[in-house]
Amino acid sequence: MSTLVMFKNKNGDSNNLSGGNISRIRKGMKPTLSQRALADKLQLNGIDVDKNAIQRIECGKRFVTDIELVVIARVLGVSVMELLGTNE
Repeated sequence: MSTLVMFKNKNGDSNNLSGGNISRIRKGMKPTLSQRALADKLQLNGIDVDKNAIQRIECGKRFVTDIELVVIARVLGVSVMELLGTNE
C-alpha cells in the first residue's frame, strides 16, 4: 500500500506557485519593471511590500496571500490563473 505524501504549505522547496511566473512576467514587460518599481506599484494599490519582499516572493522564499496575488495580477496586467501557472 502506497502512502500519499501531502505538503500543507510547500511546493517542493518553494513557498508559492507564482514566484517564478511573477519574475518572468515582470522581466518580460516593455520596459522591464524592476523589483523596486513593482513594489512601489503594489504599495500604491494598498499592498505593503518592499523590494526585498518581491525578491523573496520571486525566489519562492515567501508565501503570497490571495489578496497580494490579486493585486500583483492587476498591476502586471495578467490573470491570477496565469500567475499560478494554470490557464484552466
